[in-house]
Order: sequence, then structure tokens, then C-alpha cells
Amino acid sequence: MQAVIPNCAPRSMKGDRMKSVFVGNLNFQTTEADLTALFQPFGLVGRIHIVTDRETGRARGFAFVEMPNDAEAAKAIAALDGKEMGGRNLKVNEARPKGERPPRSNSGGGRAGGGRGRSGFSHEDYRESARQPREPRW
Repeated sequence: MQAVIPNCAPRSMKGDRMKSVFVGNLNFQTTEADLTALFQPFGLVGRIHIVTDRETGRARGFAFVEMPNDAEAAKAIAALDGKEMGGRNLKVNEARPKGERPPRSNSGGGRAGGGRGRSGFSHEDYRESARQPREPRW
């Protein structure tokens, strides 16, 4: 019988990789102890990683739970997907390796347009041209 050691990822007898389970739509106050209590009835829990924001340190609402036995992980996924926890319905499925994810769109921080200020207008575009007289506003 294997002993449960906190924050230590035990390996199965065959030496193969642990099954990683994605748990989404978590309440932001969910702790590792909550997830351990949720998954332990289905089998041995190896490691739990609650994903946090780099800048604020606040939970991002999803986690990864590693289980050494594939059959136990499959039972946990089947039983817990859609289950209510902390006022939210959990989304539980097998975690995909990093290479299988669809590419992310570049809608984040960077600004397109060659760095031309707020409106894309630059006085340098008109420096050489003569100024046109304005029409009166009345």
C-alpha cells in the first residue's frame, strides 16, 4: 500500500506518467485541501496545482489534479464533471498536453500599427507639405 505524502507525486508501479485531470470553473476561494477531499474517494491523489495569476497571486479558477491510476482518474472525471462545488458547476476532464492546445490569438497586451501613438496620426507624415489655408467657420 502506498502512503499519501503531501506535495509529493507518487509514481505507479509501472513507472509510467500520472494522469493529469483538468478542473475548471472553480470558486476562487477553493484550496488544495478542498480538491483533495473531492478527489480522494475515487483513488490516490498525487499532486494538486491550483493555477494563480502571476501578478496578483489570486487563483484563476482552474486547477490540475494528478492521479497515478488511469481507471481511478476516469471514474473521478465521470463522477465530478458538472458537479456543483462552491456555488459553481465544475468542468472536469482529462488535461491535454501543452502541444495539443489550439494556438492562442494575439489579442492581449501588444499594440499593432508600428507604435504611432493613440490615433495612428504622426506629424512627421506632413512635415514637408505646405499647410493648406482653412475655410472660415462662420
